[in-house]
Amino acid sequence: MSVMSSSVEFLELLAREAAAVEFEGPLVAARSAGLPAERLAELEQAKTVALRVRALLERRRRRESELSGLYDTVSDLAGLRDLDEVLRAIVHRARHLLGADVAYMTLDDAERGDTYMRVTDGSVSARFQRLRLPMGAGLGGLVAQSGAPYVTANYPQDERFHHTREIDAGVGEEGLVAILGVPLRLGSTSIGVLYAANRSARPFAREEVALLLSLAAHAAVAIDTARLLAETRAALAELSSANTTIRAHSSSVERAAAAHDRMTALVLRGGGVEDVAAAVTDVLGGALLALDAEGRRLAQVGEIDEPDRPEIVEAVAASRTEGRSVRRGVLWYAAVVAGAENLGVLVLRPEDEPADADQRILERAALVTALLLLFRRTVAEAEGRVRGELLDDLIARPLRDTDALRSRARRLGVDLDAPHVLVAVGDDAIAATGSARQRVLSWATTYASTRGGLAAARDGRVALMLPGQDAGGSARAVARDLSRITGRPVTAGASGPSTGPASLAAAFREADRCLTALGALGRSGQGASSAELGFVGLLLGAVDDGGGDADVSRFLTATIGPVIEYDARRGTALVRTLEAYFGVGGSLARAAEQLHVHVNTVTQRLERVGQLLGADWQRPDRALEVQLALRLHRLRTPAG
Repeated sequence: MSVMSSSVEFLELLAREAAAVEFEGPLVAARSAGLPAERLAELEQAKTVALRVRALLERRRRRESELSGLYDTVSDLAGLRDLDEVLRAIVHRARHLLGADVAYMTLDDAERGDTYMRVTDGSVSARFQRLRLPMGAGLGGLVAQSGAPYVTANYPQDERFHHTREIDAGVGEEGLVAILGVPLRLGSTSIGVLYAANRSARPFAREEVALLLSLAAHAAVAIDTARLLAETRAALAELSSANTTIRAHSSSVERAAAAHDRMTALVLRGGGVEDVAAAVTDVLGGALLALDAEGRRLAQVGEIDEPDRPEIVEAVAASRTEGRSVRRGVLWYAAVVAGAENLGVLVLRPEDEPADADQRILERAALVTALLLLFRRTVAEAEGRVRGELLDDLIARPLRDTDALRSRARRLGVDLDAPHVLVAVGDDAIAATGSARQRVLSWATTYASTRGGLAAARDGRVALMLPGQDAGGSARAVARDLSRITGRPVTAGASGPSTGPASLAAAFREADRCLTALGALGRSGQGASSAELGFVGLLLGAVDDGGGDADVSRFLTATIGPVIEYDARRGTALVRTLEAYFGVGGSLARAAEQLHVHVNTVTQRLERVGQLLGADWQRPDRALEVQLALRLHRLRTPAG
């Protein structure tokens, strides 16, 4: 074998990229052929040169592959759309270019002060994929802390690193032995670590460390680019949101200005609460309910259920305290106030969530409503004074020109020749002074005028002239409503119906006597007519000297007290039996029929009455006192 043929053979091995072991073939063949030592030395030298050329070609191929991988990575970064996809591509290329079993990446967590697994390639252990490395712990924790690359051919046995149970368990479950870690750096700041690892012990060459550092630099650029893109998108979103907010605010300001102009015009032309409610719903949409301080409906636009009274009271108190509208569920409440006085509330059910400017519209509407209610009150008070003066003239003595009185009444919409009832309200309603007293008079004036009647304060009491014929019902209604307004029991006596100016003074005196009689009977806080009290009411009203209920109680105790006490103690019906007995003119049979008992039962009960009151209880003068006491007892307990 010639040297030339051997050199050609080595070139052929290089050309087909043969394995390094195959380069021993020509030398083995020469030895077998028994070539001399100098020829063998020449072949050995040729083999060495060929292997050097092979190694050089291998390094160039690897460098070409690395450069291609880096170029592909740069291309991915240039078309960056999804950070996760780019990071997965970088980790996959790191594994491929270094020929590693596993490649992975961790990122620093500034809030928790450690580093966590972000991307893996070639990993089979779920535990390893969830690892978190404390700063300084393990190879990766040391790289993250120091910002310098670290490499080990056998991590489990390498004492340079701080081993922890969790890290060693994850690495052991993955089966990793040789590990290379390089930092991901942005300027001078380390943000994570890129790794290549093998499941067998082998060192990593400097070229591999340099290659992984290049890939880590690209990964850091990808992360920073993604951060900048995210910040840019967030800034654009904020700008878009701000632009939307500005447009919405501008629209709200325009609506508020239009609503302000509209409500100002309402005040100037004398509009009402209904107009304010319509203006608010036209601008804001939805439905609106306006209530006065007593919860009465002033206006309503759209379909809206009236909230429960406790909810309204709480919302109004909150609105007054905060000085603005408040939300309760789907409803918005704006208190209608004038100074410290509560005049009512506006309740809005909007179609959409109102902006701040929309809330200001509701609050402005509440202010305008307060102004309108104050105007209305001023007009009502002026009219009330006129009405009060007319009623005072009607019930005063002597009565002057009736035709003039009729004329004044007609101008107020009152027909004096129609049936009216007179109601006298006790001084328990107007005993207060100042604003509370004025409130009672204002209520009475409004109550009467809305029903086409009159009201006035007279001799420490309130007099009302109301159209109708039910004197007792009117007295009870006045007592009930005014008691709710004042928060304490109010007594009202009534008389009538009366027709014509000349009859009203006498009717008021009769109502006043009825009021006095109710007090004497201990029925304060109730309402009744003189007809319901009968002759006893007239008698008590005429002769009462201020003893009142105490005198009546003493009379009852002295006359039929033992019978009342016996019934209360034994649960018997002696009082009912006496009422039935006197009511049928002393007939035992008819009394028994009315009571639905046997005649003997009536006889036995009356015998018991005789034992309690004395044998002479049926004597005419005693019988009259007993009957009067029974009537007083019944009047004191009208529901009995």
